[in-house]
Amino acid sequence: MSTTTTATTRSVVEDLLGRIGEGDPERIAALYADDADWKLDWPESEHGRAATPWIRHRTTRADAAAHYRELAEHHVAGEAATQVERILVDGDHAVLLGEIRQTARPTGKPYRARFALHLTVENGLITRHHVYEDSLAVTQAFGECEE
Repeated sequence: MSTTTTATTRSVVEDLLGRIGEGDPERIAALYADDADWKLDWPESEHGRAATPWIRHRTTRADAAAHYRELAEHHVAGEAATQVERILVDGDHAVLLGEIRQTARPTGKPYRARFALHLTVENGLITRHHVYEDSLAVTQAFGECEE
């Protein structure tokens, strides 16, 4: 593992976080490879539900842009915050740990969800985006299950 690879990975991750903060889905998606392995740790039967369409596997840069557009459409603008507590980088792998705070647009319910995000960066682009988050908090906020 080279320190150059680790430095490149950290740089791409920091750029990603900055672009997410800016909120431009196309600029965010530009950091993803044309073909990316994007998975969410949710039951397959729960993917793509009407209230949470952004929750599904994705495979392309265009899918990445769609994810960030759908996420924005279903949450209240200005009532979101993400706290990244740790960024762990090892070669072309990075793991981010933190908490998301959002408000569901359809119900007006705020929620907090702990997360871990595993990214892989190859040739300066993200090729893996695997998310592990508190799906119960999200589904409760969107009224999809009993609290």
